[in-house]
Amino acid sequence: MTMHFSDSYIRYKSYFKQKKEGVYERFDTVYFWVELSYENSKMAPLEPTEKLETAPKAAAPKPSNSMAPLKPAEILDATINIGVGKANSSVSKLIMLGILAGAFIAFAAAGSNMAAFNALGDAGTFGYGRWIAGMVFATGLMLVVCCGAELFTGNTLMICSVLEKKINVSGMLRNWVIVYIANLVGSIFIAYLVVNSGLLGSGDGALGATTVSIAAGKCNLEFIPAFFRGILCNWLVCLAVWMAFGSDTMVGKFFSCFFPISLFVTSGYEHSVANMYYIPAGLFAKGEFGASLDPAVIENLTWGGFFIDNLIPVTLGNIVGGMILVGMVYWFSYKKA
Repeated sequence: MTMHFSDSYIRYKSYFKQKKEGVYERFDTVYFWVELSYENSKMAPLEPTEKLETAPKAAAPKPSNSMAPLKPAEILDATINIGVGKANSSVSKLIMLGILAGAFIAFAAAGSNMAAFNALGDAGTFGYGRWIAGMVFATGLMLVVCCGAELFTGNTLMICSVLEKKINVSGMLRNWVIVYIANLVGSIFIAYLVVNSGLLGSGDGALGATTVSIAAGKCNLEFIPAFFRGILCNWLVCLAVWMAFGSDTMVGKFFSCFFPISLFVTSGYEHSVANMYYIPAGLFAKGEFGASLDPAVIENLTWGGFFIDNLIPVTLGNIVGGMILVGMVYWFSYKKA
């Protein structure tokens, strides 16, 4: 196609016109009339009535909803995906993150004892002391959720991935066993450090005596009360984890953890991983600070009492509370019902 500019000049028009074999093209707001020859070209001239099509206006950007919390059904999907990742994690990763989780919960347990031991030692302020302990203890789950760690009690929500057939039962149990043992190692490690730091001598030894008393009380629980307290505890813990999964802000995750966790501690429920600090700390401190306590009270404060009389029923209760009353209930509600 050849172009001839013998008839080129500038005019302002709002439409196209046709002249013999030529057409006029528009550029911006100024219309340059250029005579074109269509020799050796198959391009047809524009019809006289053909109008210029205006470009569509760009749609205004929609406000971002990235800060909005997930809805319960969306939290379930997120929980399922997280469970798949946990089931596929390597053994070394689960061990390291499991030890960290045990340490984080132990830090919170040690801090809660320090904050509340005076109030816990008086019947008139006992409830107030539990409330103080609960507020401090909530820090433990915040560290687990926000820093990244593997906590056995929260991992009972992996049942959602099993029910959705994203992982199998053996993958879930593999995670539970490795993480549970790693949590135990991390918790006992912190208990040993705290007891040998000399801090239990705070308050003229009152903190040490309270630490031993708390441990003994846990070992003296009957099976059914310990089991039920374990159910109640992990029901709240997994609700905290559930809400944290639904928030994409750090502040949102903090509040998701704070209220349910402070509630379970204030109420006196039993958390298996927390007891991995409370009871070993009492065992380590028993020789130095147990003399002021009734021998009958601390008689069952032994490693056997720890594993058999407390960890077994409390762990089973934690599984029921998290797996059934949170994971299975929400999966059934949003996937089946």
